[in-house]
Amino acid sequence: MSKHGWTYKNFEECLQKIKTPSKIKSSEYFETGKYPVVSQEQDFISGYNDSSDKVFHHDKPVVIFGDHSRVVKYIDFDFIIGADGVKIFLVKDDINSKFFYYYIKWIDVESLGYSRHYKVLKENDIPVPEMAEQEAIVAELDEINEAIEALQQQVADLDTLAQATFYEMFGDPVTNPHSWPVKKLGEIAHYSSQKISASDLNPSNYIGVDNLLKDKQGKIDASFYPTTGNVTAYNKGDTLIGNIRPYLKKIWYADSDGGASGDVLVIQVNDNTKMKVHPFFLYYSLSLDAFFDFDMLHSKGAKMPRGSKLEIMKFPIILPPMERQQEFAERVEAIEAAKADLSAQIAEMQTFLASRMDFWFAPNQPGDP
Repeated sequence: MSKHGWTYKNFEECLQKIKTPSKIKSSEYFETGKYPVVSQEQDFISGYNDSSDKVFHHDKPVVIFGDHSRVVKYIDFDFIIGADGVKIFLVKDDINSKFFYYYIKWIDVESLGYSRHYKVLKENDIPVPEMAEQEAIVAELDEINEAIEALQQQVADLDTLAQATFYEMFGDPVTNPHSWPVKKLGEIAHYSSQKISASDLNPSNYIGVDNLLKDKQGKIDASFYPTTGNVTAYNKGDTLIGNIRPYLKKIWYADSDGGASGDVLVIQVNDNTKMKVHPFFLYYSLSLDAFFDFDMLHSKGAKMPRGSKLEIMKFPIILPPMERQQEFAERVEAIEAAKADLSAQIAEMQTFLASRMDFWFAPNQPGDP
């Protein structure tokens, strides 16, 4: 029994048996299509596909768990499973699907790196309050989540503004309507060859693919970063890119110095080209879909595809005048400052959400009735 008087069930006893549907390869994710593709990646929808024979139909919402990524999603529409590592949970009728989703989110399975995590998740028991209480808890947590999502939408709108600013100032880098000079990435930048002792790092300045997000949001668990040996060093102004599925679309502009894992590419502007390319302009050029499409096209590997480091250095970069690049950096800096304010509000709301989930889901603590 919990502090709320709830009973618990074994994890797998809470699930209905389902026939595992066919999945598609990441190369079959398209920008448009009839059916959404749901994978274990951070993005809620990974792409689209028209293969009606591979659609997973369900009468009630399901919960998706990324066996490698630990990403948890609540899905209330028909979809196609993308790539490997997707676990689909269809709960029994005495459990509210959204309640189950929140509880799985709260568990926050400890990272084992790029390994399987379901073996850890399934060791947890699931609380089963009366349905009315489950629904009341879901309503409370949904209200907080909706406030968070409204703030996140404002951040997304600012991201759209930053991208619109890029296209307004420079045009489409693929078609290059202004005929700016073009250089291959390898002509203006290189991969970091610097090394730093892992003993000089801590979770705040070590970047692995798990915490490499656009705004460096995820946190590295202190027990899962190296304490011995050397890792690749990065410096303030470098561009860091995840180079392994499902992290190929993660990118960060370094605002400090630190060290990165082997599956993170650290790209540095060449010393002799710093007067031609602004580090932030380079970062933003590599943040656009054109680069990720190029990277995906040249990624190889069945289970853990990686981008080709050699091909990446062939990616074309437009080079407008430095003063125009500097102006862009300054304009986007103002946008980033507004995003930082919103991000602080989001963090505050997420802390509140976590506290309410702890109230409902955490086991008895000393002093609890």
